Amino acid sequence: MPCPDYTQSSSVRNRAVEDDGGGSVRTDDGVVSGYRAALDRLRAAQKPSAGTPLYSRLVNRPLGRRFAAFASVRGWTPNGVTFRSAACTFTAILLVALLPPTWWLGVIVSALLVLGYALDSADGQLARLRGGGSLQGEWLDHTVDAAKVLTIHVAILISAHRFFELPVAWLLVPIAYLVVDSLLFFGMMERDLLVRAVPGGTGAPPASTGILRAILILPSDYGLFCLVFLLLGLPLVFFAVYTVMLVCNAAFLVLALAKWYRQLGGIARG
Repeated sequence: MPCPDYTQSSSVRNRAVEDDGGGSVRTDDGVVSGYRAALDRLRAAQKPSAGTPLYSRLVNRPLGRRFAAFASVRGWTPNGVTFRSAACTFTAILLVALLPPTWWLGVIVSALLVLGYALDSADGQLARLRGGGSLQGEWLDHTVDAAKVLTIHVAILISAHRFFELPVAWLLVPIAYLVVDSLLFFGMMERDLLVRAVPGGTGAPPASTGILRAILILPSDYGLFCLVFLLLGLPLVFFAVYTVMLVCNAAFLVLALAKWYRQLGGIARG
């Protein structure tokens, strides 16, 4: 799972912001009137891409930025965007659990998950455009993410049990993936909260920005996970790719936990 947006651009955070109620965002240096102006402001306030996997960096953030600009023009709130993201994501998850796997179902599920992920990026970007988010919004975003992490693997487990011709032992794969994803999500959230609790802490420590690293951690990218559902019409192929991604994410989890442990130890000693 991608790291949620914690940091805000100081150029945006330090402005006084007022929603005029008509779909524009008023700041003390003018009015964001229209899609193009909102998009320009979002580009200026974009988070650094350090540590971001390739799909999230090249596809999801730019797509989310466009949705955030559209939401600004329409007068949507960040929480409203979060609810729209959740609606797309959990509709897809229900479809996986309830319907037999077919090629057209895979296309629909993948499209809904991609849309939900883009809107998940858009809510944080919209909050920064409006001058900063709220504790309620951050809590809501993380709660939806936690529910997504849990339920998407449960849906795959249900589908595999009902429709895949697999030995029963292979049903342990979605359970293991659920455990790995849950640990990654919790470990990342807890690490960031602890770093921010330290005086002068600002969130996650800097990570490498290299394109090679972005490629190497691609299997941990939720965006790639969304695209894997395009294979749902070939259940055994889908499950094989899903299993490979589990192995990659389990290896990533071991490395990440060791790295976060060292980082927190360094902060405590510093």
